[in-house]
Amino acid sequence: MIDNISWLAVYPEIVLLVMACVIMLVDLGVRSPRRTGTYVLTMLTLAVVAALQGLYASSGNTFYGFGNMVVSDAMGNWLKCFATVAMMVTLVYGRPYAADRDMLRGGEFFTLSMLALLGMSIMISGNNFLVIYLGLELLTLSSYTLVALRRDNATATEAAMKYFVLGAMASGFLLYGLSMLYGATGSLDIGQVFKAVNSGQIRHQVLVFGLVFVVAGLAFKLGVVPFHMWIPDVYQGAPTAVTLMIGGAPKLAAFAIAIRLLVDGLLPLAIDWQQMLAVLAIGSLLVGNLAAIAQTNLKRMLAYSTIAQMGFVLLGLLSGVINGNVDAAAVESAYSSAMFYVVSYVLTTLAAFGVILLLAREGFESEEIADLAGLNQRSPLYAGVMAVCLFSMAGIPPLVGFYAKLSVLQALVASGQGLYIALAVFAVVMSLIGAFYYLRVVKVMYFDAPLTATSVSAPLDVRVVLTVNGALVLGLGLLPGGLMALCADAIVRALAT
Repeated sequence: MIDNISWLAVYPEIVLLVMACVIMLVDLGVRSPRRTGTYVLTMLTLAVVAALQGLYASSGNTFYGFGNMVVSDAMGNWLKCFATVAMMVTLVYGRPYAADRDMLRGGEFFTLSMLALLGMSIMISGNNFLVIYLGLELLTLSSYTLVALRRDNATATEAAMKYFVLGAMASGFLLYGLSMLYGATGSLDIGQVFKAVNSGQIRHQVLVFGLVFVVAGLAFKLGVVPFHMWIPDVYQGAPTAVTLMIGGAPKLAAFAIAIRLLVDGLLPLAIDWQQMLAVLAIGSLLVGNLAAIAQTNLKRMLAYSTIAQMGFVLLGLLSGVINGNVDAAAVESAYSSAMFYVVSYVLTTLAAFGVILLLAREGFESEEIADLAGLNQRSPLYAGVMAVCLFSMAGIPPLVGFYAKLSVLQALVASGQGLYIALAVFAVVMSLIGAFYYLRVVKVMYFDAPLTATSVSAPLDVRVVLTVNGALVLGLGLLPGGLMALCADAIVRALAT
């Protein structure tokens, strides 16, 4: 018998699933080519779901449901709330673009977006290997379909095929690793796995063998080297609205399952997985920043930028356990800095791609860096928003990206370990190199002659959301304390249970 607590734990997900099915049916009667009725109903649904998740998160309560298979805690609920808001923003930015490219012939764009969000929510709530994998597959299958939504576009179809093949391989890696851990520990429950690993009665070699495949699967979902091959091709080939859908909210879900699996379940093996993450972080910072310099395609440049940014997230996960010793202050500092980083990254990415979507017109994608030439003369507001985003990604104060990088570096240096301090220095050097390709785009926007004299126009909802989005990137950099405290509190509450 399923108790009331179980239903309460997944109430927002139930609302999301039911409304996704309702919207799918309602859309059959919508005649507007821009799917206005479907869009409004989708946005209202997401607003209600985000409000529910925010209420759950602010209560600070932690409870388990369905025989400990799902967990509702502060960290998970905040991440789900942020992911839902990110999906709302993505749909606001992406709807005009999708309508111009005949992607709204049916309501699939909105329905699949909601199902992808449901997959993220299940991933974030998962306290069981199978539940996490179920959520992951729901997200990835929806994402494959969204990438291929422009059936008559060869580039998008090719990107979808690459994404599908590499994604299937990564899912196999993760599933194989989880099956090894299940075979070793005898449980799919993350809490029971932790107890079994912590007992010290299981052969270390078997656990590490499974751990390698789990880390490989997580690395693919985060898009870090050497599992980054799909990122540039999919970012460039997918319709830009779908690129934002893949590059934004899912990073929050990937961070959540990294915390659930590595910290909640496999913390006694921290010495092993921290070494793996260190190698992945070094490779990501190096390849991401150096490869981005050579790019002329803006979406491809931002793809390599994402790889480097995810390298920083991995650095944040490194210093929670020092020499096998778990220190509460180090755990809070390390994992909250990583959470703060991934939230600020998603916020900045939304605004950056929002400007790209705004500039795209029917038959013109605005994907090349040269397409932004003279943007300041055509629209100072949108050039300013894009500049703020690029400066934030480069880590220039007083923007939120600077404080995100600083918090990660502080966690590394505070560990007092020579290796971690060396990694912090390496990360700073790579950030300096990365500043070049961000500043190059700013130079093109402000100092190059515009290619066209036409002014930039956008629907009211896009203008308002984009302005608020850009203001938040600046505002959270000036006053980061609130979000940082929220992340720290969420991490402490999540790990306390």
